[in-house]
Amino acid sequence: MASLNDIRSTFLEYFRRNGHEVVPSSPLVPRNDPTLMFTNSGMVQFKNLFTGVERRDYVRATTAQKCVRAGGKHNDLDNVGYTARHHTFFEMLGNFSFGDYFKTEAIPFAWELITRDFGIDAKRLLTTVYHTDDEAFEIWKKVGVPEDRIIRIATSDNFWQMGPTGPCGPCTEIFYDHGDHIWGGPPGSAEEDGDRFIEIWNVVFMQNEQFADGSMVPLDMQSIDTGMGLERIGALLQGKHDNYDTDLMRALIEAAAHATSVDPDGPQKVHHRVIADHLRSCSFLIADGVMPSNEGRGYVLRRIMRRAMRHAHLLGAKDPLMHRLVPSLVQQMGQAYPELGRAQALITETLKLEEERFKTTLDRGLKLLDEELSGLDEGAALPGAAAFKLYDTYGFPLDLTQDALREKGRAVDTDGFDAAMAEQKAKARAAWSGSGEQADAAIWYDLVEQHGVTEFLGYDTEIAEGQVLALVREGAGVDQAGVGETLAIVVNQTPFYAESGGQVGDTGMVRTATGKARVTDTKKIAGLFLHMAEVTDGTIKPGQGAELEVDHDRRTTIRANHSATHLLHEALRRALGDHVAQRGSLNAPDRLRFDFSHGKALSAEDLARVEREVNDFIRQNAPVETRIMTPDAARDLGAQALFGEKYGDEVRVVSMGTLAGSGKGADGQTYSLELCGGTHVRQTGDIGVFVALGDSASSAGVRRIEALTGLAAFDYLSGQDRRVAALAQEMNATPAELLERVRSLKDERRKLENEVAQLRRALAMAGGAGQAAPEAREVNGIAFHAQALSGVTGKDLAGLIDEHKARLGSGAVLLIADTGDKAAVAAGVTEDLVGRVSAVDLVRAAVEQLGGKGGGGRPDFAQGGGKDAANAEAAIAAAETVLKGE
Repeated sequence: MASLNDIRSTFLEYFRRNGHEVVPSSPLVPRNDPTLMFTNSGMVQFKNLFTGVERRDYVRATTAQKCVRAGGKHNDLDNVGYTARHHTFFEMLGNFSFGDYFKTEAIPFAWELITRDFGIDAKRLLTTVYHTDDEAFEIWKKVGVPEDRIIRIATSDNFWQMGPTGPCGPCTEIFYDHGDHIWGGPPGSAEEDGDRFIEIWNVVFMQNEQFADGSMVPLDMQSIDTGMGLERIGALLQGKHDNYDTDLMRALIEAAAHATSVDPDGPQKVHHRVIADHLRSCSFLIADGVMPSNEGRGYVLRRIMRRAMRHAHLLGAKDPLMHRLVPSLVQQMGQAYPELGRAQALITETLKLEEERFKTTLDRGLKLLDEELSGLDEGAALPGAAAFKLYDTYGFPLDLTQDALREKGRAVDTDGFDAAMAEQKAKARAAWSGSGEQADAAIWYDLVEQHGVTEFLGYDTEIAEGQVLALVREGAGVDQAGVGETLAIVVNQTPFYAESGGQVGDTGMVRTATGKARVTDTKKIAGLFLHMAEVTDGTIKPGQGAELEVDHDRRTTIRANHSATHLLHEALRRALGDHVAQRGSLNAPDRLRFDFSHGKALSAEDLARVEREVNDFIRQNAPVETRIMTPDAARDLGAQALFGEKYGDEVRVVSMGTLAGSGKGADGQTYSLELCGGTHVRQTGDIGVFVALGDSASSAGVRRIEALTGLAAFDYLSGQDRRVAALAQEMNATPAELLERVRSLKDERRKLENEVAQLRRALAMAGGAGQAAPEAREVNGIAFHAQALSGVTGKDLAGLIDEHKARLGSGAVLLIADTGDKAAVAAGVTEDLVGRVSAVDLVRAAVEQLGGKGGGGRPDFAQGGGKDAANAEAAIAAAETVLKGE
């Protein structure tokens, strides 16, 4: 019996032999279609090839595409486990032609593979064509299908459209007849919904383009899009009528049965089937970067996880179960999808944490559900208010409650549920209207209510497609924006990071079919990401699809700086003590700034130790890992939180670096563990290098370190090297000798400065070059020495005053120094005369004559300054007047 892995390989190899490029499956989160929640078919990753927007180096492709249908318009969640062929996760095998071959090749490819390589009996096959597609009808006849087994279908079931406008074309399908012992009729008959005839192959002939007026013209590039579900063809080739009986699904079901000790084929087999299916979708979504949350794709993942966990609970599992099944899944599918193996630890931990968290909620919720049902009549629907309480208080999505009631033969009053939801929204709106700063911007609340919050894709990509939900200028929506206009662009999903947590907002470009806009900043209000932008080309309108591209180089440097602040935080804690806590940060493209609690300046040794430790962990090149958990669980784990930050029910925990040896941590212990919603490098080595520029005071009890990383740090260090080399050349020394040479020069300078000061004082005391010092004269019985000097500085006057006072023994001294661009004045009075005259009065009188104001000091010594020493004689005369008491 061929396994599903064998069937997948046979399919891909057949088309590889026939000139097709084997293209890996794209992620489950589409980057090129903002209208899809998850990748739901093989053609999604090739959409731009079909429309001619993109070109690649191949025109034929084949894939095994992983798909999820559990949200949005493609939602099979309610049927999973109860039917033979519904799944949240499935694999779509496909072959594609982008303007290369068409019907005459595509139909024979399908027939040959199915009848020859897979060995399916041609007599049990029938085909369908669109009722006007005579060409396809004739080709089927040519390959050997009898006319009575080629069915013309006139409905949209056999005509594919990408949307109301755009590429479209007829389909052809292959059905397998399981025999008349199974109820059902062929496609197009009244019994077509039965299980006798099962579709196993569908080819879309993408040959036309439809316009808004209903007209349709042939496409220049006619293409092929084929899809075949691996689970369906696998069940057929393995002789099964139920997808859950295939080898791969059976292995997962038996793993669940072994873990719970519950018969996989007994009365509770639905629970095993749900668990097996949901294990696949949850694991693949987590591997592709989706994490459980209360919004968007993360909310759908959480719904799937919790639905599986409820079924595990019904099987009697007392402890978390799902994470224990991950090894079985990796064993079955890890070779075809290596991302499962790479993410196995993350998948395991995420499932375990979510189930641990939900278990208490589940117990309480089911108890409340039983209490509500006990008061109802037999078969009566659960009141909507009760279902809403389960949702609002216990996190039970409506479909989870409906699933639980389904087994009891009951339904939910969905109208009542909707009414309770509307009432809550009205209360939330009323609360919003009084929220202060943004109270006048009701448009933001309206947009959230209408479209939901913006989903952030930027942890995994810097380029994605989104749908323009609104254009907002000055608090009001606008219908379009043209060149030169600045506004906020709101989209449903974005790779742009909005400013928060110290990390600045992203910049980049938004492109639509009719225009371009340059994003200068990204901000967030009420869960909406606002792309602050200027239209640079054409016009942009709401409703358009948009390509959003983050400035890669800028984001790269911001990421490096942000990750470096985490390493810096931990290095500071280890160097200075556990009292160190973050008090703010800035993660910009050109630098980082980190504020932390500490009462004194860092010594040069402390700063050097911190810088070295950060660089040690950069060189470790350890992976930077993130996980989602509750704030309490994160703190219990030892994660550092930002002071004053408000956290929701869930947080991202970022870990980096591994401790080795003894000391504070044991081998293998995480070095840095912090709550953080920002973007980070993948490996610590991506930071490059870390350079601390210095430590300074930020506020009372808070210090600040500014630093550089990566290229900015390299440029800074290179500049320092060039300056040191130039200085060494100037000093006629090697760089290693510079410090000693500078110290020697400073000592020599100090000696020379002292000698010069002594010479200036001696010269001043002697009256100046070539002249004698004036003799002191008596003024009102007081010996008064007054002199205008040149060649001395204001700093020299204090020493000269002291020397003249000592020479006089009793008296007053006034000295005026001509410093070139202004005058310096000093006065002194001996101790015995302080009661009769003040040096401050002498200085103030002199300063006024020199064009200055004020002056001050003590009664025995005072200083001041003026604009010009030319009036020195008048200044001396003014001081004499003070001595005379006039």
